[in-house]
Amino acid sequence: MTVIEYPRNRSPRAALDKGELMDVILHIGAHRCATTTFQDYMRGNAERLRQGGTVFWGPYRTRNGLFNGIVPDRMPNLRKNRQKRGVGRVQINLDSCAARGAKRLVVSEENMLGSVRQNLRDKALYLGAGERMARYAEAFDGRVTDIMLNIRGLDLYWASALGYGLTRGRGVPDAEALDRMAYGLRTWRDVITDVSCAVPDARLWVLPFESFQGRPDAQLRSVLGCTVPPARSDVRLNATPRLPQLRRDLPRNISRKLPKGSGRWLPFTERQTAALREAYADDLMWLTSGADGTAWLVYDPDKKPVGQTPPMTNRTRGRRNDQDRRMAGAG
Repeated sequence: MTVIEYPRNRSPRAALDKGELMDVILHIGAHRCATTTFQDYMRGNAERLRQGGTVFWGPYRTRNGLFNGIVPDRMPNLRKNRQKRGVGRVQINLDSCAARGAKRLVVSEENMLGSVRQNLRDKALYLGAGERMARYAEAFDGRVTDIMLNIRGLDLYWASALGYGLTRGRGVPDAEALDRMAYGLRTWRDVITDVSCAVPDARLWVLPFESFQGRPDAQLRSVLGCTVPPARSDVRLNATPRLPQLRRDLPRNISRKLPKGSGRWLPFTERQTAALREAYADDLMWLTSGADGTAWLVYDPDKKPVGQTPPMTNRTRGRRNDQDRRMAGAG
């Protein structure tokens, strides 16, 4: 596979007093793609990462007033210039971080992209992603160098999002809602295009959940290109409850609508699931072919590529071989 060097566009305003540059890396989710596990890993290794020049801002900081006012909400605006205050707050913290000698800043906040609740209401993926990311790019004053985006198979993403909604008071979706999710025209390709257009000077790294779930260290290493602390393999946070727990925790009028079984709740029909999987396969094909220059698909850094001699996977003789070799019986 040919390796393409992603362009490194940096704003001159990110220069430090010593003439150095600080990378600003935004990890924007998506939701239900092991983002909580990634944030827990970053918090647990914050001191070790800081020693190597990497500073971490997570939800404990971003949701404690840092991002207030950057994106307008439905709350009454009691203060004048609320957005300007939010932008100034972020830039003051950026300058302080750079002045302390940080080489890179990793900001992990999936709500920059949108919210699961809004996706469920819209029956579509992050309709406002472009506008939201443009506002955050303005808040970071053009200093964003990299964006990390996790994507996931659409059938499992929506199943996880719907399970999340069940635990927070939303009911079981009807057939019309499931059809809108399954056959909607908006896929990860549209989200990626919106983010790329909103922050055109940043490198957009797309990390599939199927390759990086439970491996936050591999995600970070793939983007930073340096050694990072190892992650525990048994950490899996904020996972969607399985059917037994959902039936136990939900009200009777909702739990009785769930199917029997002990596995994952999969609300889609076979036809709907096939449509979602086909759409995701198209997205991955588009990413593999270069994504029109908008993004870079990150491959598993620990997976060794196939050499000139492909591995032989069919090493055992099975039933079919025995049948082919069986001689005809006597008449």
